[in-house]
Amino acid sequence: MFVPKLQLAQIFVLLSAVFPACSATSKRTIVDTGYARYQGNLSFPNTVAYLGVPYAEPPLGDRRFRAPLPLNTTRVAAAAAGSVIDATKYPDFCIQGSTGGGDAGGAGSEDCLKVNIYAPAGATARSKLPVLVYIHGGGYFFGNPRNWPFDHWIHQSPNVVIVSVYYRLDALGFLAVPEFADSANGDFNAGFSDQTQALKWVQQHIAAFGGDPRAVTINGESAGGSSVELHLVASTDKHLFRGAIAQSVYRTPLATPEQRVPQFQLFASKAGCETGSVTEQLACLRAADITALAPAQDFVTRNLAGYKLFQPVVDGKIFTDFPTRQISNGQLANVRVMVGSTTNETLSGGPSISASLQAFFPSLTNETAAELVAAYPLSDFASSALQAQAATGEPELLCARHIIASAASKRSKAWTYRYNQPNPTSGGSGTGHAAENWMMFQGINTGFNGSGTFTPMTPVETSFAEELIAYWLSFVRAGDPNTFKLARSPVWAPFTGRAKARMVLQQDPRNITTRSGSFLEVESAAESRRCSVVASQVELQQN
Repeated sequence: MFVPKLQLAQIFVLLSAVFPACSATSKRTIVDTGYARYQGNLSFPNTVAYLGVPYAEPPLGDRRFRAPLPLNTTRVAAAAAGSVIDATKYPDFCIQGSTGGGDAGGAGSEDCLKVNIYAPAGATARSKLPVLVYIHGGGYFFGNPRNWPFDHWIHQSPNVVIVSVYYRLDALGFLAVPEFADSANGDFNAGFSDQTQALKWVQQHIAAFGGDPRAVTINGESAGGSSVELHLVASTDKHLFRGAIAQSVYRTPLATPEQRVPQFQLFASKAGCETGSVTEQLACLRAADITALAPAQDFVTRNLAGYKLFQPVVDGKIFTDFPTRQISNGQLANVRVMVGSTTNETLSGGPSISASLQAFFPSLTNETAAELVAAYPLSDFASSALQAQAATGEPELLCARHIIASAASKRSKAWTYRYNQPNPTSGGSGTGHAAENWMMFQGINTGFNGSGTFTPMTPVETSFAEELIAYWLSFVRAGDPNTFKLARSPVWAPFTGRAKARMVLQQDPRNITTRSGSFLEVESAAESRRCSVVASQVELQQN
């Protein structure tokens, strides 16, 4: 049926009057990167979440165990064929390893090199907002960014853009064998290179989402904090960020490729690729189904001694030395840092302190482990339990605070903290590892195979979470946690060689939502002395 032009115009005006919000919302939730348009999800009236945006080519087939390729934007544009790409749902997370809690890994997808981007509604390239790039934890063998959402961060402070990175994990991200020195066989530290490629994608495309590529801060917790430490010293990461926030840095040893040979051979054997040369074994592993690789990587981490974990290695290219030595020698990115740990965290338990340390740092001998334990005399602690906690927790996690801040404060500015608010659902005593994640991410407890459970938060907990988020995003926006802190929050003094100030982060003990419970303290001389001993064992701890 023929409809006159005038009548069509009248129909359009009528529809616009009936559905004005739909049209306006679409304009605020669609971003044009220049090669593709992405439809985000309006998760708050002032917040858009663009979920599962690819930053690299899928690492499939022959690309398994290799460094990522930059995203082929021509391919993406051709596949979209002018249509808007749906980015309103979380993508498949990367293949998971076991958490070590008796579970089996294997869930997820290899086609996972994506980012979630959280931006203020209506942000454009003219906005030039500072950017936070978040790298999740999980020991380098598990973790799903869906469990650490940032919608409420933007809702609270709609003047930043936040990018959360998916990167390859466990064997798929960190398989290592000396033959990778020849890139025809594969690449060392592929999962870490994923993170670097995400940072490069941010440099090229975050402006379309309202971000300023010159104002990027990297942030991570646990293995994510370890990743931040490694980005500070990596040879491949020049000028990709201007600030760094490292939470509970996982000081896992960086093995040499030679130390990982027994791991490779056991992994290949369990995956059905035990015969032939290493090149032939790698070809077999690239052809293997994930149903063979997932149980093989779990078996290795459960049963092998020594350097059994699929984690970064000193490869002579990205990492030319152990990070503690590079940092202590001033060979780190000249950026401002925030670094801290929780009060009571440790990653060890065992029959003795020495045994726990040797399990975590396999190059420690009985003699050198005893030397480290000697820095923690029982007389310095109220109980043997607190002695064991400090003697394992400081080398494994806490001393990164002292080591990184001491070096960074000589060249730029540094702030340190002690997080002192227990996870109220943990059932344990003290403030353990990752306790701040529960508070900062809406009451999350992560589970097996990428799962997570959110617990409702009380008004006091929500108030404290807002205080933490304000400190974090103030650092992102201004390079200083004080500039945009909440009015009720105390001023956070920087860490210096003379005044080793740090903030104790905790909610108000009287449960008043309008008051802060946080306060300043000074790193003790005893802790500084112990961490100097920890740093002196860099060759043995390999971090």
